[in-house]
Amino acid sequence: MILGVLMSLAGVWGLLLLAYRRPLRARWREPVLKQPVLILEGDDWGAGPLVQAAALERLRLLLLRHRDGSGQPAIMTLGVVLEVADTQAMARQPGSYVGMDLHAPEYAPLRAVMEAGSRDGVFALQLHGQCHYWPNSLMTVAGRPEVAAWLHGPPHPRTEDLPSPLQSRWTDAGQLPSREIPASEVAQAVAQEARLYRDLFGQAPRVAVPMTFVWNDAVEAAWARAGVRCVVTPGRRYTRREADGAPGGVDKVISNGQRAQGDMVYVVRDCYFEPALGHAAGHLAAAVLRKWRERRPCLVEMHRFNFLDDAVLESRLQILDHALREVSGLLPNLRFLATEALADDIVRRDAAWIDRAFAGRLRAWLVRIRELPRFRKLCLLTGLALPFALLERTL
Repeated sequence: MILGVLMSLAGVWGLLLLAYRRPLRARWREPVLKQPVLILEGDDWGAGPLVQAAALERLRLLLLRHRDGSGQPAIMTLGVVLEVADTQAMARQPGSYVGMDLHAPEYAPLRAVMEAGSRDGVFALQLHGQCHYWPNSLMTVAGRPEVAAWLHGPPHPRTEDLPSPLQSRWTDAGQLPSREIPASEVAQAVAQEARLYRDLFGQAPRVAVPMTFVWNDAVEAAWARAGVRCVVTPGRRYTRREADGAPGGVDKVISNGQRAQGDMVYVVRDCYFEPALGHAAGHLAAAVLRKWRERRPCLVEMHRFNFLDDAVLESRLQILDHALREVSGLLPNLRFLATEALADDIVRRDAAWIDRAFAGRLRAWLVRIRELPRFRKLCLLTGLALPFALLERTL
């Protein structure tokens, strides 16, 4: 009787593990860190409001004040936008799109602080895109009041003020649901922005951050040809904008270290720290602690819109300053790292950063599988949670 019950139970557990084999296997294969890692991922810096130069200088000085145990200052990646609409030129050429890129003389102070931060080791430049929209999509709807106001407004406009669907670069959101951009046009656009990035910063882009996290295989293939080696993701790939404007068409679930087109590597950024949205210092600390329990790096999304308003800039900087002090106090072995360096360590399986021991991998896996809500519930219902708990206590 007892033997029969145990055999039935084992059969149920086997079926449960079989049903969830893909997400369970993905969490096992994902790299396991030996040290907690924090990377502040700053998006949207570049072409746009000229006040960015002063804001970035304040951020540069703030980051320099925070050091990890190895002496490395805190790092913020800059997802660089290379171009924005030249509203003044477009006023002279009605109906035509004209862009202004970072070569423009008025962007010299911004380029200078980006370069200074890079030399200091607190900024790491990444390719966000030539412009935070697909120009043809923008011009398709140029007559809409909110778009017309943006196109005919002050110079150096903020792309954050555009309707959200139009901020996607790699899908045609001139109408919703959005349409796929021909692969030949994608290839041409990526090659052009990669050349511009190289002209501006003296090297090919190594890390790409898809705008609004909407992209596809054609974009990846073009990035790989341009020299990109790492793609930042939210843990899934969106391929379009739906009828309601929301990102959709997920065609891939992604883990850290998973390979992309052209042997590029994916990293996952699914934590957020936006003081403008009410995030306090403890929000960052909680994210880093959670990721360390999972033995994953903590890549934190933090947009430029947090720091563009002079009236609140000081308070936002204080929140970030307090957050970095709090995290360092909670995790004395915290390490600051650039995304490109993290990707390289994952690819090399660097023993200084990646735990390859079976016990360490198993410990991390037992924590990671808890993020599967339905699987966790079924484990409780079937009793499979008990052997998992016993196994965790022995490690």
